[in-house]
Amino acid sequence: MTPSIRRKLEQLAERHQELEHLLATPEVLADARRLREISREHAQLGPLAAGLADYDRTTAAIGAAQAMLQDPELRELADEEIAGLERRLGELDDELNLHLIPKDPRDEANLFLEVRAGTGGDEAAIFAGDLLRMYARYAENRGWRVEVLSTSPGEHGGYKEAIARIEGQGAYSRLKYESGTHRVQRVPETEAQGRIHTSAATVAILPELDEIDEIEIRDADLKVDTFRASGAGGQHVNKTDSAIRMTHLPSGIVVECQDERSQHKNRARALSLLKARLLDDERAKQNAAQAESRRLQVGSGDRSQRIRTYNFPQGRVTDHRVNLTLYRLPEIVAGDLDELVDTLTREDQADQLQQLAGNA
Repeated sequence: MTPSIRRKLEQLAERHQELEHLLATPEVLADARRLREISREHAQLGPLAAGLADYDRTTAAIGAAQAMLQDPELRELADEEIAGLERRLGELDDELNLHLIPKDPRDEANLFLEVRAGTGGDEAAIFAGDLLRMYARYAENRGWRVEVLSTSPGEHGGYKEAIARIEGQGAYSRLKYESGTHRVQRVPETEAQGRIHTSAATVAILPELDEIDEIEIRDADLKVDTFRASGAGGQHVNKTDSAIRMTHLPSGIVVECQDERSQHKNRARALSLLKARLLDDERAKQNAAQAESRRLQVGSGDRSQRIRTYNFPQGRVTDHRVNLTLYRLPEIVAGDLDELVDTLTREDQADQLQQLAGNA
């Protein structure tokens, strides 16, 4: 561990101790918002403080074991103990480095998932439907809740566009690398000669934040239309003008929500989605100036980059950002995304650690 890394860790451990004292003060206890913020920061720094204490205990234990090497009768035992302690010290060093990576405040947020058919006609719409089911199954496997907010069905199945909300702890942190263009290579059912077609669909992952202070929307900037929801949803949904179409006049962004029976709830969902899109546009502009700083730009909703190919004849999935190819296509499209997500997370962490070392 370098001296600069050590100093950063000690500063954060001291901050954890300071937050612990603040949590016991009457001023903080009386302010619900401040209490929530301090509690969240205290919880985030807890593993770092505990890890640094463990690192120091392990370092001291190695020193004690090294002293035992002077005793011929204890030397063999001391060698074994030192080897085990040094392995543990290396693990703690890696863990503490990861704790230094700045926390993305959006990681615990729920999210909006937007899937749109791209090039490829009917097959692109079918593939967009496949992607929506893939993410829905992944969410279900993790115990998250999925709400489909609006859909535009394709003529021969799938969706021209589908927007869903996924609610669950850590949802954004797991799916934030999915934004971009997804490409599929397969033989469509309508292809008589068995030729492989290439189609595409785009995915955007937008965090739903409780408080978006950066985005202000004036009522005068909104055009709100109500309409009757289409498709499945029961008699009440289909017979009342409960669906909402919201247009943000300055930007031209249009959002729809027709999932809830209540017009009031649909309006709230649509406004939340609109804010997420506007904030995402702002972040995309900021990220454009730093596009080369990280290989895995996340949360920008940028659909221009081809990030992944699903090749059905060969049964493989390739993520082009990290040159990862897995021959587990059936399992992946059935919602088993953990290996992909874990690899992307590790690669992004490695990039950030490299930047951190360069700035140390």
